[in-house]
Amino acid sequence: MNCIFVSDLHGLSERYIKLFKLIAHEKPDAVFMGGDILPSGMFMNYETHAIGGDFIDDFLLVRFAGLKAALEDKYPRVFIILGNDDGRNREIDFISGTEAGIWEYLHFNKAELGKYKVYGYSFVPPTPFRLKDWERYDISRYVDPGCISPEEGRYTVAVPQREKRYSTIKDDLDEYTRDDDLENAIMLFHTPPYQTKLDRANLDGKMVDHVPLDVHVGSIAVRRFIESRQPLLTLHGHIHESASITGTWKDKIERTHMFSAAHDGRELAVVRFNPEDLENAVREII
Repeated sequence: MNCIFVSDLHGLSERYIKLFKLIAHEKPDAVFMGGDILPSGMFMNYETHAIGGDFIDDFLLVRFAGLKAALEDKYPRVFIILGNDDGRNREIDFISGTEAGIWEYLHFNKAELGKYKVYGYSFVPPTPFRLKDWERYDISRYVDPGCISPEEGRYTVAVPQREKRYSTIKDDLDEYTRDDDLENAIMLFHTPPYQTKLDRANLDGKMVDHVPLDVHVGSIAVRRFIESRQPLLTLHGHIHESASITGTWKDKIERTHMFSAAHDGRELAVVRFNPEDLENAVREII
């Protein structure tokens, strides 16, 4: 089974064009897209400077539908989640794309891929950014210095105050997976796990109110989840510069392989993997 994983495309048409050409040429069995799909910024969710019209309706859906028509039975399964830069007011469009058979919107959903079970989860711990559509407290109501709590940010959809105040990534993951057997689980996250080679931010020497910032900005809840539940593979994005700082795009916690497709350049980063042979996964910058 040949799979490709991309993340954090941020609506850049040049990255998407490369992705579409790659899919048409390689005809993978599955494509995983790990969030931050749309043009960046709370007020840029409807268009990008390189695309005329609505980004989803006039670009993403059209291009993927064209691929599906051209590839027919070779069209891959496309699993997709949103990220913290994507407005949740557009979630309905990704649900509609699922209903049309273009892709499979995976946040808090599950899918079968042969013998594998695929999960998706979009939320990240609190960041310094104002948009909070896809942010949750991690394991408690603690917020790192310099970050904005989910209760203080902006939303593109109505969110109950109780959800903003009390929901955590930890509780979400417990509810989502319950007692599922995760031996053959592939989990598509936007956030990386805490204190790994995938969550290293460029915060060295930076301080807020004389408090040094933690250079690891991933999710403690996701790390503990991986440690305790040991899924086969977890896929991550979010921290663009991590691979440049640590020198690697992959890590491992016991049996669980962890890959990141986040990239700090304008190129497209593509991770190719076979779930049967994860040791030989590769990442290419195109």
